[in-house]
Amino acid sequence: MIQSVVYRDSKFVADTPPPESLAALRLDPAVMLWVDLSDPTEAEIRQIMQDLFAVHPLTIEDCLHDSPLPKYEEYENYVYIVVHAVDYSRTEKFTTTELDLILGKNFLVTFHRKPIKAVQTCRERILRTPGNLVRGPDRFAHTLLDLIIENFKPALDELRTEIEFIEEAVLARSKEPMAQRIVAVREDLTALRQILRPERELAAALAAGRTGFFRPKLLPYMRDLSDDLVRIEEQVKSWSEQLIFVFKLFLNRSTHETNEGVRVLTGLTAVALPLMIIGSWFSMNFKHSPLLASRPAYWIAVAIAGVSTLALFIYLKRRKWL
Repeated sequence: MIQSVVYRDSKFVADTPPPESLAALRLDPAVMLWVDLSDPTEAEIRQIMQDLFAVHPLTIEDCLHDSPLPKYEEYENYVYIVVHAVDYSRTEKFTTTELDLILGKNFLVTFHRKPIKAVQTCRERILRTPGNLVRGPDRFAHTLLDLIIENFKPALDELRTEIEFIEEAVLARSKEPMAQRIVAVREDLTALRQILRPERELAAALAAGRTGFFRPKLLPYMRDLSDDLVRIEEQVKSWSEQLIFVFKLFLNRSTHETNEGVRVLTGLTAVALPLMIIGSWFSMNFKHSPLLASRPAYWIAVAIAGVSTLALFIYLKRRKWL
């Protein structure tokens, strides 16, 4: 699907004109275009990226194949940027969606396979306030990057809630199986850190003015994005360390519970020891044993077994072995 926004002389002109009119608009030096390709067909990719904006074949290939990490590459007439939008829910877990930006002097092309909230929000802002002046497509690019980082916050809130739930369950000795849940959240945090670090480096590179496609007046805003990513990365790192501590606590608790069971079983075996010794002795049935034919001897053996068992039970109880 193709959606586009047209500005002429920094003023809003049209929202999603017919695709066939874009070629004429592209030739107008006063026109600025933002064209969004959402899960486009091969014909739409060829029409927009290849024919209209003359995008390099390597860039088109990179758009068609998801990149695991953010990056940017500068070409003669545009800079190619790859970022990842993050989503997380306690039911669907951690997911990312790649957003490709092709930023030129008077155009911005965005490419994504799945709907991205940042793109939709940016379009809604434009249509809500069409009278706002927009001096360049780099403003659109910054807004999209800002919204993507802003949308990290709901995912972070969900992750924090999940970590707090795990921590409370472990401390409360919940019977719910927690090992797999801890490992799953740990994997989500690791995946998030793998995206955050290069995304922070990308924002820092853009903020340093390494590409000429962002005007100098936007560089402080790009530095602000870089600072936000640093704070998010530090927070995720802290949660990762916290989760490691919770996992160690869970393992210690499991080991302690196992040791408690072994200790109780050992104590019960020790309590039964006098009965086993005396019973084993009398069960030998020696042919000439005088005790076998003596009625008082039977009751004496029972008394000895009972007293010794009770005494051993009291001893183990006082030592807190039972």
